Amino acid sequence: MTAWIPEQMVSALPEVFLALSIMALLMIGVFRGDGHTRAIGWFAVAVTVVAGIVVVGTSAGPGEAFGGMFIADAFSRYAKILALAGTALALILSISYIEQEDLARFEYPILILFACLGMMMMISANDLIALYIGLELQSLALYVLAAYRRDSLRSPEAGLKYFVLGALSSGMLLYGASLVYGFAGTTGFEGIAKAVGGSDSSFGVLVGLVFITAGLAFKVSAVPFHMWTPDVYEGSPTSVTAFFAIAPKIAAVALFVRVLVGPFAPIAAQWQQVVVLIAILSMVLGAFAAINQHNIKRLMAYSSIGHVGYMLVGLAAGTQAGVQGVLIYLAIYLAMTAGAFACILCMRVHGRMVNDIDDLAGLAQTRPLLALAMGVFMFSLAGIPPLAGFFGKLYVFLAAVEAGLYGLAVIGVLASVVAAFYYMRIVKLMYFDEPGESFDRLPGREVGFVLAGTGLFTAFFFIVPSPVLSAAATAAKSLFAG
Repeated sequence: MTAWIPEQMVSALPEVFLALSIMALLMIGVFRGDGHTRAIGWFAVAVTVVAGIVVVGTSAGPGEAFGGMFIADAFSRYAKILALAGTALALILSISYIEQEDLARFEYPILILFACLGMMMMISANDLIALYIGLELQSLALYVLAAYRRDSLRSPEAGLKYFVLGALSSGMLLYGASLVYGFAGTTGFEGIAKAVGGSDSSFGVLVGLVFITAGLAFKVSAVPFHMWTPDVYEGSPTSVTAFFAIAPKIAAVALFVRVLVGPFAPIAAQWQQVVVLIAILSMVLGAFAAINQHNIKRLMAYSSIGHVGYMLVGLAAGTQAGVQGVLIYLAIYLAMTAGAFACILCMRVHGRMVNDIDDLAGLAQTRPLLALAMGVFMFSLAGIPPLAGFFGKLYVFLAAVEAGLYGLAVIGVLASVVAAFYYMRIVKLMYFDEPGESFDRLPGREVGFVLAGTGLFTAFFFIVPSPVLSAAATAAKSLFAG
């Protein structure tokens, strides 16, 4: 099927397809106008599906492109499938929301696809330059999406905060990359790995790694680089917040794993200490800071910070089992978070979105199925067995124990217990408090579809976990094959 395509381009075919599709949808939007936003949104969903098929279909490609700056392996394919799935779910959740909130402009789904293209380039980056290009392509689209609601003061404020802090983190990452290049003599991941693998590993490379780690920690919203997350989550339109919480998080964590386990694997003992500290701070802050939150979007922001901490537990192990645990966690996190935000998008009273946690009071009496779905996602996010979230934490904690990081695993379990309090508080509100005003009907069939799919995956993951487990194992193995 790909005989007419240059061999070097086969590996990058999903990105090429996505870029061409974005250009086509942009032209359709320009000539058709905002009245066709729903159609463009569904076309964008179809594009992500086809791109996912192309990712799977090009698995037999040469593996590298653009002079080795781009790599396509089992790890990148796994992460890309998750990023594309997260993008598709966010688009589906957005279609009805942007119409009801009078935000239906054709550039919305196109910006999400641009961000997705940047994510895919990040995931396949095999060079510091390629890494930065993919990161900025994603970030530029996200800055605009955060400020998308032009009739609100909070949305532009969120976009501006994200832009300023994002520019700072990009500067730190670039400075770190320049240090690494100066002392290693190359920006390619393989070359960096050879340079730092010698016994006389340069102190300058370590300093550069510190700055690169800081820049990447900002992108995954890990403590102490998390300060943008609650404000941006709260100020952005809810559908944009859902997208922020799902796909970019997956891509950034995958990039974090590739950078540390790839070119800097020879000095794992040095970066492991930093990752352990970041993981502990993220888990603890995510557990305690969310307790006093009254806005559900801010609560989910701190929840996402905590979950990044759990993911970094697997990365801190620095082993193949640890990376496998991170990849399993990413797949489960995708389903849990998408489902939780589908429930949040249903929090609408008399045609107006409400975001206060107390608005969920008595939901089990007025909307029992929605309360059941929300309860499943809250229990899963808390890590209650036998729901999917329990297995995500189980695999990363087991990897930490196998690597001898007993203290980190214990702190993670204790943070999970604390975090369970605010998840259980939502369940208590829904089932034991007196109901207030009933929520409107589902904002669209699309939201019901996402609720059903993610709810079934979360509730019954333990019955057939092998597809995710085996795919994650293969992806992790490919990262350590070199």
